[in-house]
Amino acid sequence: MAETFGPLEHREGLGRGFRSEWQESLNSDNVTSHTSSNISPLDPEEFRRQGHMIIDFLADYYRDVEKYPVLSQVEPGYLQKCLPKSTPHNPEPIETILQDLQEHIVPGFTHWQSPNFFAYFQCTSSIAGFLGEMPSTGFNVVGFSWIASPAATELETIVVDWLGEMLELPKSFLFSGNGGGVLQGTTCEAVLCTIVAARDQMLSQIGKENLIKTIKTSKSTSYILSPDSLRAQIYEDVEAGLVPLFLCATVGTTATAAIDPLESLCAVAKDYGMWVHVDAAYAGSAYPSALIKSLSTNPEFLRNKASDSKQVVDNKDWQITLSRRFRSLKLWFVLRSYGVANLRSFLRNHDLPSALSETVYKNGKLDIVSKELANEANRKLLESINMSGCVFMTHAVVEGVFVIRFAVGATLVEERHVITAWKVVQEHANVILST
Repeated sequence: MAETFGPLEHREGLGRGFRSEWQESLNSDNVTSHTSSNISPLDPEEFRRQGHMIIDFLADYYRDVEKYPVLSQVEPGYLQKCLPKSTPHNPEPIETILQDLQEHIVPGFTHWQSPNFFAYFQCTSSIAGFLGEMPSTGFNVVGFSWIASPAATELETIVVDWLGEMLELPKSFLFSGNGGGVLQGTTCEAVLCTIVAARDQMLSQIGKENLIKTIKTSKSTSYILSPDSLRAQIYEDVEAGLVPLFLCATVGTTATAAIDPLESLCAVAKDYGMWVHVDAAYAGSAYPSALIKSLSTNPEFLRNKASDSKQVVDNKDWQITLSRRFRSLKLWFVLRSYGVANLRSFLRNHDLPSALSETVYKNGKLDIVSKELANEANRKLLESINMSGCVFMTHAVVEGVFVIRFAVGATLVEERHVITAWKVVQEHANVILST
């Protein structure tokens, strides 16, 4: 490496301060001149060479990620000025592409994997996750049905049960207990799947004339959805001729981290025959057969003996889309590489928010949900914090109060990052309160 830089030194030309092995190859004789006549998209030796360079690139990125301003410092439209206005006519070597990636693309990142990222929600990663992603992508399996890739289907069945057992779900939620599940791409996909299935179940009984109520929460209930409020809303809806269908409860809402009382809510929902969804996992009697019936597609060109036998799982019938990635391979890598005991230990010992909460309450100047500072002051404080590039946080509006959210849980976060973040908040708050 030729040089490094601190969080506030790095504005224009982000990424140019680092030089690694993959960059040194730019000056070597290994840079291949490509023409359209010698392209071999899956040449094993070229894949091996370029793959090593990508690994080096990512390893260098994670080694140095803490040195980047966590919130990107670029202006809108910056990338148009850096890249060609049209598609390259001829192929370019991987070395050139990686150089552009470092010099032009990385500066436009808000670094979600930075230990100073405390915004939105955490998107954690690991070596095992990366390595599992590589063969998952490399094999390029489209496992929408058992026959399309038996290993992809059966491995997903196995690791979903492993995961369910880790979470201590009831036996009926597992494939081994005549239940089952599927790995979705996002929480939104999972919610949509359950909504579609629940809707179709109920509409098959009542018709399609009646369809979503939002039940407000308050500080008096710590922003959780109370069973009494739910029952009162359901009663009101039933009196108005509506039919209760689906309840989406949460374990840690995005805005306030509130955890709904699932057992009590499920008891209310059960009284009215409602489906229940909790983030990305079922929390009520969600029958896989109903889900499959609502989402199943079976055109002639997808039919085969295995599927027709009803002895196999076809994942296309558990999701909205047809195609799907080999996600279970990544989960398999992670679970085998770290093991249940280590994963549980890591999560239980990663209790950084508690230390921060104690510090904030002792300070006396700020509250976790601030009443002392006006909404406009909080907006200015958050903007000032984020513009510093040292940390990145986001906000929520709770009962009309603008609050600053501090989401902790990324893989690389240590106590020193949390302490530093709190010091940044104090420094910028002091400036705003003194003006």
